[in-house]
Amino acid sequence: METTTLTGLLKLVAGKFPSRRALSVSGKFDLSYARLDELIEKAAARLVAAGVKPGEAVALTFPNTVEFVIMFLAVIRARATAVPLNAAYTSDEFQFYLSDSESKLLITSKDGNEPAQAAASKLGISHVTATLPQVDSEVTLSSTLSESDAGSLEKVVNEPSDISLFLHTSGTTSRPKGVPLSQLNLASSVRNIISVYKLTESDSTVIVLPLFHVHGLLAGLLSSLGAGAAVTLPAAGRFSASTFWSDMNKYNATWYTAVPTIHQIILDRHLTKPEPVYPKLRFIRSCSASLAPAIMARLEEAFGAPVLEAYAMTEATHLMTSNPLPENGPHVPGSVGKPVGQKMAILNENGVQQEAGVSGEVCIRGPNVTKGYKNNPEANKSGFQFGWFHTGDLGYVDSDGYLHLVGRIKELINRGGEKISPMEVDSVLLSHEDIAQAVAFGVPDDKYGEEINCAIIPREGSNIDEAEMLRFCKKNLAAFKVPKKVFITDSLPKTASGKIQRRIVAEHFLAQISTAKVPKFGA
Repeated sequence: METTTLTGLLKLVAGKFPSRRALSVSGKFDLSYARLDELIEKAAARLVAAGVKPGEAVALTFPNTVEFVIMFLAVIRARATAVPLNAAYTSDEFQFYLSDSESKLLITSKDGNEPAQAAASKLGISHVTATLPQVDSEVTLSSTLSESDAGSLEKVVNEPSDISLFLHTSGTTSRPKGVPLSQLNLASSVRNIISVYKLTESDSTVIVLPLFHVHGLLAGLLSSLGAGAAVTLPAAGRFSASTFWSDMNKYNATWYTAVPTIHQIILDRHLTKPEPVYPKLRFIRSCSASLAPAIMARLEEAFGAPVLEAYAMTEATHLMTSNPLPENGPHVPGSVGKPVGQKMAILNENGVQQEAGVSGEVCIRGPNVTKGYKNNPEANKSGFQFGWFHTGDLGYVDSDGYLHLVGRIKELINRGGEKISPMEVDSVLLSHEDIAQAVAFGVPDDKYGEEINCAIIPREGSNIDEAEMLRFCKKNLAAFKVPKKVFITDSLPKTASGKIQRRIVAEHFLAQISTAKVPKFGA
């Protein structure tokens, strides 16, 4: 049980480091590992006593709070399946996710969530609230839960095959796909993350990403708890640039993980409002979207720590590859590193493995990979072929074994037969000192089939215009890769996890040009 289930791993840690700090809410309170374990056990016992059965889905929608962490782990301990949902969804979106996951119960904070409750009510799903009033009290659940024998949790044994987490992919080309992840998937991924970053009980981090996605949940929270390390949640329940460094300093943080857009916010704040002192970090981690080498260099220079880029997917329970810590090898700008705890192959469309330097589809297999999408035979057929999980990403491995991503197969821009990687164009745009954020995308074109456009957010105080940007591109890109139009903006549409999806960006900017045809996919 210990190492093949997440629950077993966390029990081991609670036994080994009972008095160490496990979880803090900034400026409010700290929980030790023993106390966190006790709160999880009591909450799980309440759920079992109220009739939550093994294998049933329980939806949770919260900000990043201590109640979410306790209830999420309690649902898993009760052998049910946790379904964390973004609190910002509309009622229709909640209805889709609650229905698709077959959730039997909705848990929220005491403030509730009207759109989620409306959707649950429509579907006949019970709703309860969870509150931890004080550090020394228990989590109180609203009284709509009936009680039977609270002692029955002792009979509940967690198995590696239990489906513990159910998430949806962000769906770049189609409706979101449901991804069931087992205790074994979770335990394997946590072990992989701990091993590549050498996380120990001496580490400490501040959570900046939402816990309803694998990046924040697995890399930030669960891997820290699996290592006996300390985790701090911001007082506001979400990332705030104005409190980030004071939290990092106050709680002696040794590292943090974020998406490139948050790294850029942190970097911009450093340039306009530098902190008097920064903590000494072992490393900074970047994942979930491509990090331009220019941004990596600026981060390393600003904060004096190696920036390790990684590559991850929901279907792999987050981590697939990562650049190593400096003592384990170089970290290569523009590369997402080497596979961690799993096998990786670059395959062509016939399933033939490609040699170093040759692009193909990135494929993986290992104990961290889901066994398949829920109720989606078509996606399973295309996603699992030749004994590998197919990521849908194009990439190549260099002679040192480092993976370089070229882009999503469906996002490559086909300009008159020339296939262009939008990631390559992004990199050039972001190397301009006046550019804070940039994204290239394909748009329909009568002459070439597709043409390149891009959107940029200039740095504060910059007066850069389209002409200057095009001059810069012409100097640094082959003529056929130069964007035809540059949109200058102060914001880019992002997904809830902070990802910039090219298709959504393309639709957003093309909608401003009434005559344009909106691309159906792949932009």
